[in-house]
This record gives sequence, C-alpha cells and structure tokens, in this order.
Amino acid sequence: MIKTKKQGLLIIISAPSGAGKGTIINELLSKDKNLWLSISATSRSMRTNDVEGETYYFYSKEDFEKKIAEGYFLEYATYADNYYGTPKEYIQKNLDDGKDVILEIEIQGAMQVKKLIKEALCIFIMPPSLKELKKRLVNRGTDSKEKILERFKIAYSEMNEVTKYNYVVINDNINIAVDKILAIIKAEKCRVDRIEEVFLNNEEEYMHEMLLDEEFDNTPLKIENI
Repeated sequence: MIKTKKQGLLIIISAPSGAGKGTIINELLSKDKNLWLSISATSRSMRTNDVEGETYYFYSKEDFEKKIAEGYFLEYATYADNYYGTPKEYIQKNLDDGKDVILEIEIQGAMQVKKLIKEALCIFIMPPSLKELKKRLVNRGTDSKEKILERFKIAYSEMNEVTKYNYVVINDNINIAVDKILAIIKAEKCRVDRIEEVFLNNEEEYMHEMLLDEEFDNTPLKIENI
C-alpha cells in the first residue's frame, strides 16, 4: 500500500579528528551493501596507511585550487591548512540508482551540502571524552606534538557545532556506534516525508467492498435506552 521513493539517502558523517569516523564507516560499508562511500579529495600529504582512490584522492594545493575554479567539487573546506572536498562525479547517479551515499566530510563542507540538499541526513560522531580523544590522537603516531595540539584545539571547537546535525552518536564502543547509525538510517527511510505515494490497487479495493457487502448488513446502528 505504500510506495517509498527509489532515490537513496545522502548521509553526511562528520567527526573531530580521532573520534573513529573512518573505522565506523568501514564497518557500515561491510554491514550494509546498499551504502556507497563517496571518496573525498585532499591536498594534505599521504600517510603510510593511505591508498590513492580509497582513503582520498590526493592533489597538490595548486591542482586542488584549479579544480575549485573548474567547479569540480560539490563542497570544499580547509582544515589544518589543507583543502578537503567532495567530487560531484558519481554521487547523483548512485542516489538515483537507490544507493545510500555517505559523505565523510568536515563541518564546513557538511553545512555547505546541507544548504544545497536540505533532505541530507547529518550524523555527528563524538568521542566518549576529551581525555580519550587526546589518547587516540597521540596513539596514532603520525603527527608532531604541535600538530596534535592543533588537532585537539580544532576538535574541541568542532564538538560545539553538534547542534547543527540531525543526530549524534558517541563512539565509546565501535559495534554499538555502528548499530546506532544503521538504526538511524532505517528509521529515516520510514519517515512520512520520504513516502512517494499511498495507493490501493484494484484487488484491495475489491476485497474492501466484499467485506462491506458480505460481513455487514449495513443496518443502521441503534442505541438502546439504558
């Protein structure tokens, strides 16, 4: 009786550095095959565990700025002196095919997309505490003390922006956090404003008429005096 829209959800996932966003997204992709991750582009240097075209598309600062001028990105932002952006390519096609598209982007970019696509689902991932966040940043072993301090300050300010999002999930336990996000996605698909139409086909209408004709004699209801 209910026909839902075929178009997939656009899901924005943001988090401060060290909150475990990448790990959560990998788990989401392994558990829900209808999810498609849009790979972002960046001008930051590659790390030892980075893979071109999988973690990011890597560009020099000059090439990134050239692509900005060409209108290549749906959104872009700067973070810790580096550019980050979302290529437009393939996003609309996957949405039209019914895929739920994840954008793993920073707050600046998330708000840009939200202005363009108001129905986007925005989820913010929080660390369980600032102490745990600091521990995770240090344990990465990829940044200098100065860079860690810079990331920590940025993370602190970002967490104050959580009210701009639809949902917040605390990443204290990875499995619980992933299950919560999957539940959010399922709930969003049940929203009335995502229903395309409600319909009764001919067979259902026929059954309805049969019930009225055969199960009830249509005699007016009489209320006896008490």
